[in-house]
Amino acid sequence: MKNTNKIRLRALLLAAGYGTRLRPLTLSTPKCLVKIGHTPLLQRWLLNLEALGCESCLVNTHYLSEQVNSFIQDWPQSSMSLKTVHETTLLGTAGTMLANRDFFENSTGLLIHADNITSANLGNLIKAHSKKPKECLLTMLTFKTSSPRNCGIVVTDSNGVMQEFHEKVPNPPGNCANGAIYLFDKPFLDWLAKLPTGVEDFSMEIIPQLKGRIQTWHTTAPYLDIGTSESLQEAQKLFSQSLGDN
Repeated sequence: MKNTNKIRLRALLLAAGYGTRLRPLTLSTPKCLVKIGHTPLLQRWLLNLEALGCESCLVNTHYLSEQVNSFIQDWPQSSMSLKTVHETTLLGTAGTMLANRDFFENSTGLLIHADNITSANLGNLIKAHSKKPKECLLTMLTFKTSSPRNCGIVVTDSNGVMQEFHEKVPNPPGNCANGAIYLFDKPFLDWLAKLPTGVEDFSMEIIPQLKGRIQTWHTTAPYLDIGTSESLQEAQKLFSQSLGDN
């Protein structure tokens, strides 16, 4: 799954959350280090990014940050540089992006939630991003969900460009869900810099403003948000082996 697009790829892995819905497991283990099979979620993403040819990865930390820092300090050296940024107060998904937008200078950015898991081939996501319509500022991974009320549901036009977005509504108009994996370049960062201060949530405050400006890339590979004990059990069944590539 090497990156053959010759782009400078940099990734932000969101790994700072409390994982309250997974307690008591997360009382002593940060959610990003919860193991699927024998492999922590964070490890899966780092291996995935290395395979993509990512040049640098930034991991935000907050809850049980000493464990995350220790894990990263022990990570074997590779061509991908790896560092953490600590948030004394959680900034939110959009707030973290805003605070670290300089990290993505002169590169294509990739934003990932470390508590998600998929076997989708992100190399194909990168290829799709390189061909996105000029009016689009983001490329968003989407997947088919069995629980649309618990997801952000995306409605696209015939070209796969997002026209509607419904975040966790009682009667969602479909089951095509936002996978919260995004690719972007300088035009998006420039747009982001013009937002008012205090923006925190990517799904609630960023995505709704970009109708008609987000290209989607749909995967049929398994995709899960490891947010509950039920989804964790499902992930153990689907991803108990080593990293997949579908």
